[in-house]
Amino acid sequence: MSEKEALARRFEEHRTHLRAVAYRMLGSLSESEDAVQETWIRLNRSDVTGVENLGGWLTTVTGRVCLDMLRSRTTRAEESLHDQDGRVRLPDPVVTGLAGTDPEYEMLMADSVGIALLVVLETLAPAERVAFVLHDLFAVPFDEIAPVLGRTAATTRQLASRARRRVQGAVPAPDPDLVRTREIVDAFLAASRGGDLRALLELLDPEVVARSDGGALRPSLVRRGAQDVASQAITFARFAEAAYPALVNGIPGVVSRSADGAPLSVMAFTVRDGRIVALDILTDPERLARLGLGTVREAD
Repeated sequence: MSEKEALARRFEEHRTHLRAVAYRMLGSLSESEDAVQETWIRLNRSDVTGVENLGGWLTTVTGRVCLDMLRSRTTRAEESLHDQDGRVRLPDPVVTGLAGTDPEYEMLMADSVGIALLVVLETLAPAERVAFVLHDLFAVPFDEIAPVLGRTAATTRQLASRARRRVQGAVPAPDPDLVRTREIVDAFLAASRGGDLRALLELLDPEVVARSDGGALRPSLVRRGAQDVASQAITFARFAEAAYPALVNGIPGVVSRSADGAPLSVMAFTVRDGRIVALDILTDPERLARLGLGTVREAD
């Protein structure tokens, strides 16, 4: 085996981990792939013979690549959940639990991160997001993150701490009981199908937030409060009729499909204390197509 082949094999051992890092940084599956590919290019251009921990080296390089990409978004004024036309843009969901699902996706979400958390991460400044993701989600020491950001370790610690406060204040910790969460999701679907407003109000937290991303050609919206969200029961019913269970970022959710099996929507739920506190719905046909769901069927 040549030296280049050996290096490529070592890189492949870390690819899934690097995809997970990049996904949490960027909230985009396609951009995550681009970031990992750029990391491979930089590895090929570098002399790593003296690197004892190649995984750690690759993780920080991926962090630096993602930082550049996040800063590029900021330059283009795309860092917000709302673009220049006021449309809502949700992070890409990772849908698993489906027949024929890519096993690498299952590995990607082994340490699941919900859509609601990614939504808040989208609002952080690039340096804050990188510091928080690398340290809090992947346990990279601050003295290794600092060179990535061009900051001191102390300043990097402050950035992560600031991000942590924002995340904790905005993202309720979901119920760990996934069986109970599935029951809540199923009850929501049943109430939506039946147009049962009272049942929906009982399932929704009073401060629930519902976000819908329809892409460039479909209306997008944000609804707040149980009454306002429940009033969309007719919209929910359209998706609920053709819904089947899946895991969305490791948490029970649903995928709706048309008569020919093409995906119509992906619905991500955040449940806390037995009530739905966040509902995120992706209906953008272009992005649904890119997710590779195709004509997937419910897993047996």
